[in-house]
Amino acid sequence: MLRTHLGQKLGGLSPRSKLAIMISGDALFLPLCMLFSVGFRLGSLQQALHSELVLQIVLGLLTLPVLGAAGLYRTVVRFIDLRVLVASSGALAAVVLAMFGLALAFEVHLLPRSSLLIYWFVAFTYVVTSRFLARGLLLQGLKRGGRPRVRTAIYGAGDAGAQLAQTMKFSREYKAVCFLDDRVPLHHKTVSGLKVYPPALLQDVIYRLDVAQIVVAIPSASKVQKRELIAKLEKAGLPVKILPGLVEMVNGQVEVTDLLGRDPVPPQPELFSRNIAGKVVLVTGAGGSIGSELCRQIATQKPRRLVLFDHSEFALYAIDQEIRKLPNPVEVVPCLGSVLDQALLQRLLCDHGVQTVYHAAAYKHVPIVECNMQQGVRNNVLGTRAVTQAALAAQIETCVLISTDKAVRPTNVMGATKRAAELIVQAAALRSGSCTRFSMVRFGNVLGSSGSVVPLFKQQLQSGGPITITHPDIIRYFMLIPEAAQLVIQAGALAQGGEVFVLDMGEPVRIQDLARSMIRLSGLSERTSAEPEGDIEIKYVGLRPGEKLFEELLIGDNVAPSAHPRIMCARERYIEPALLDKMVESLKAACNANDVHGMLRQLQNLVPEYVCSAEVNHEASLVRQQETNQGR
Repeated sequence: MLRTHLGQKLGGLSPRSKLAIMISGDALFLPLCMLFSVGFRLGSLQQALHSELVLQIVLGLLTLPVLGAAGLYRTVVRFIDLRVLVASSGALAAVVLAMFGLALAFEVHLLPRSSLLIYWFVAFTYVVTSRFLARGLLLQGLKRGGRPRVRTAIYGAGDAGAQLAQTMKFSREYKAVCFLDDRVPLHHKTVSGLKVYPPALLQDVIYRLDVAQIVVAIPSASKVQKRELIAKLEKAGLPVKILPGLVEMVNGQVEVTDLLGRDPVPPQPELFSRNIAGKVVLVTGAGGSIGSELCRQIATQKPRRLVLFDHSEFALYAIDQEIRKLPNPVEVVPCLGSVLDQALLQRLLCDHGVQTVYHAAAYKHVPIVECNMQQGVRNNVLGTRAVTQAALAAQIETCVLISTDKAVRPTNVMGATKRAAELIVQAAALRSGSCTRFSMVRFGNVLGSSGSVVPLFKQQLQSGGPITITHPDIIRYFMLIPEAAQLVIQAGALAQGGEVFVLDMGEPVRIQDLARSMIRLSGLSERTSAEPEGDIEIKYVGLRPGEKLFEELLIGDNVAPSAHPRIMCARERYIEPALLDKMVESLKAACNANDVHGMLRQLQNLVPEYVCSAEVNHEASLVRQQETNQGR
């Protein structure tokens, strides 16, 4: 207790006060070191006291500025290292050699010359011992109010683990007590003063060392390995955290690749460049999450020209500036406009000689489109028809629609409009005389996009929670934005005409598991009834209008593999072009009239599998509005 109290007192002093204590102590003890050295040489301290005492004091004090020049007084004692001590040793040696040289040159015999060599050893011993004693007191004082630090087991006894253990020595919150490592040669050895145990002894180690948490410190592990390791360690019933990389520690960010739980597949170069290299490419919705990433990936494949098309001036400006600043310059043409403007699209395609179009422009937020049905139908359905008709008129080579898993057996307006867009692209591929290869690429959620839960969860984490989830059982497919864009480009290169390409999204992820991973990766803990002292609470707020518990990627079973292991090819129900034109015109008429029931009826005609919840929601909204008006 006395050491802790003294350490807290020392730690609470200002840097100036600590420096003053250090210099004062050296001013007292270094002359004593010289006195002891002379006494040791002469045989007793009494003889040393009668042998040029003033000279001994002066020589001891002259050591202070030399140690200062070596950097000893510029170093924080808690973080003192071997480099500083070696420099101090060299400085002391320089002092001794200078004194010895002067004594020889001027034949001064006031003090025994050998006592100077003894002084070097005694003074260095004092410097090292005093600093480490002070360091020990300061570390002891880190226990605030006597509260014990969290006892931590580090999984991984490599360089990262050893550095973490050293860092925890200076932590006010955590105390490393042992290592766990799979490597047999390290078992029962000591690393950074801590014993290394095999993972098989985890439960025994937790019990004997009173471990309260486990930190995984294996930067070289893949995402899959980390996820499997965390799942295994969490069975021990303790919180498990991942030591972030340097970039994440500096930025304080959760790395979305850690949330994916698998390693992205690199693109196949031949497919990746086939529709881009040396060609003129246009991207609609170029400023959106997927559209902007498509532009970044396209720019790496050296297109002859990249035409950016978006209705948002700011989004268009942002992606235009970003592409222009890339290391390999690409000719960029920013075009402001709506995909509903078929004449503008057709003029752009012809004037710039566009050969490949990626149609990413869409309204995709389920609740927003549910409440704004007219604009969702106009942009997603009629906008897609305008793009396909412009592509046919300009006779471009390739047109790829970016679709979504919500188009499969949709339960919301957004999904129904995207399935209608797929049918429009399929019909365009069937039109006689078409020299344009039309195809669609369907995939699930992308981590980190504007419509993803990840930005929302990050914001909620930063504000202290709670994290809101619609339902505890809701699951989704996830993919990284760059990986999705790369697969879209490769799928388009595989097209012969009319295919629906479905991306292999891996295993679906439970949203509550995603939330817990983000809490853990942020270095926080979940607050529950069993752990009321946790940092972040998870709240379930109920499914949103039109939201499903799970999403699907295929409508039927007619699916075949493609030349790419992560891309499947499906042949699905289509509507003859002539009939589709009439159905879309009926939908357009209802849309122009803002006839909600008419739009829903026409969407269901186009997409029979659409289970409509929007009509019920719309009627309920009208009832609530009437009740509000009556209340007024």
